[in-house]
Amino acid sequence: MRWVDDGEPITREACERWMSVTQANYARRGYGMFAVEQKSVPGVIGFCGLVHPGDRAEPEVKYAYLRAHWGQGVATEVLRGLIQYGADVHGLDFIIATTAPENTASHRVLLKAGMARGRLRNDAVGTFTQLFHWSSGAKLPTTDGKTV
Repeated sequence: MRWVDDGEPITREACERWMSVTQANYARRGYGMFAVEQKSVPGVIGFCGLVHPGDRAEPEVKYAYLRAHWGQGVATEVLRGLIQYGADVHGLDFIIATTAPENTASHRVLLKAGMARGRLRNDAVGTFTQLFHWSSGAKLPTTDGKTV
């Protein structure tokens, strides 16, 4: 939870609101957040999805994984599939991601998944957010180093 909101797990009530927002996203757009599991490991190891924070026009990828699953390529693999899914199934031609500027691990994941580093955005509260983006003209890398 280090990079999610204030780093603390959300309350049950906040989780229920989050589930309602996710259900509304699926009803409105046909996509949203989903749980991530590994075939070899029972149980949820994280979440990932496409959202529109604040009802922004651009779809944005969001993800978080249990620390035990960091550094294994899971986030990159899922993100590649998520971008491909967004393009192929929903016709998305531009997807963004936002991170804390110091979250270099997520920067590596986003770059390996085929996103490009964008500008550093100065937020209204005096902090900064690093933007990343993918567009339909970009080639998506595969796990074997080839592009599709």
